[in-house]
Amino acid sequence: MTLARQSPRWRPAELLVPTPAGLFCPPADIHIDPVRPVPRALITHGHSDHARAGHGSVLATRETLAIMALRYGEGFAGSQQVAVPGEVVRIGEVDFTFVPAGHVLGSAQIVVESRGLRIVVSGDYKRERDPTCAPFEPVPCDIFITEATFGLPVFRHPPADGEVGKLLESVRLFPERTHIVGAYSLGKAQRVMALIREAGYEKPIYIHGAVETITEFYQADGIPLGEIRLVAGMDRKTLGGEIVICPPSATQDLWARRFPDPVTAFASGWMRIRARARQKGVELPLVISDHADWDDLLATIREVQAGEIWVTHGEAEALVHWCGTAGLKAKPLHLVGYGDEGEAESEGEAADAPVA
Repeated sequence: MTLARQSPRWRPAELLVPTPAGLFCPPADIHIDPVRPVPRALITHGHSDHARAGHGSVLATRETLAIMALRYGEGFAGSQQVAVPGEVVRIGEVDFTFVPAGHVLGSAQIVVESRGLRIVVSGDYKRERDPTCAPFEPVPCDIFITEATFGLPVFRHPPADGEVGKLLESVRLFPERTHIVGAYSLGKAQRVMALIREAGYEKPIYIHGAVETITEFYQADGIPLGEIRLVAGMDRKTLGGEIVICPPSATQDLWARRFPDPVTAFASGWMRIRARARQKGVELPLVISDHADWDDLLATIREVQAGEIWVTHGEAEALVHWCGTAGLKAKPLHLVGYGDEGEAESEGEAADAPVA
């Protein structure tokens, strides 16, 4: 009897390697979140720094494909294939599995597995509960590839429902003033709406036109956001005491000054830095982030039990240093093209809808 000869275990750099276009899997001839057009791409989520148009074929979750179509048009790729979370897709001799990342609707980690080596590409992720998307699922692995947007000890995000409580308390204290909340158009805006509803706020929530398309998609996908009204066409002087959600850039435009004595708020993890809030003219900073904070980054690394950590973008040096003190092998990948929580959506806001 002849025993079948087993293929040797991959070295990590043979299974997944950073390239100028992004992470590349040579055995499957496919990129993950490429920053330039490639023949074949796996996409973790719909934010514009991870999901770009022009690829030959795209494999992503149903929601991510729909979001890309809304932002870039139905022909954003030569072909599309839906990745069902939890189901294995084999390409060549590599198994790919999409697992919820908890970042925004449809966001996924991508598990890359072949010849006994498992690498998890987490994309962008958070661990805090979010009523608008599936929660992050930790996957034990040999190598964990993580972001580090908020990879410094200063970034410890408070519970988001408490931050929304601050907003609603301000609305109660200043019923004559319009509260304008800057929130990124994909994910953050809808999460803030959902949290406001969970807190018992039943009045209509008003939105800027750039938030409309994605908000309608969330609602059509079964996310309860209550009554949403467009600001466009309304007399803004009548909106005293109301909550208005818009892209962050709009809070500093002439658009925002037409409301009655507006209170400017901004929902972002960067609002932990008070100097940054003052610089942007934010009266009511709301520390609400769709990225893992320092504590959750460390907790996740411990939980997945990987022996090696690769850091894609953000505060990579600090996280790599912590891994070293914890006895873990770690390195920064120095990938270019991925923005922080603010920069990532700056180009995407304009693509969603006309200005209100």
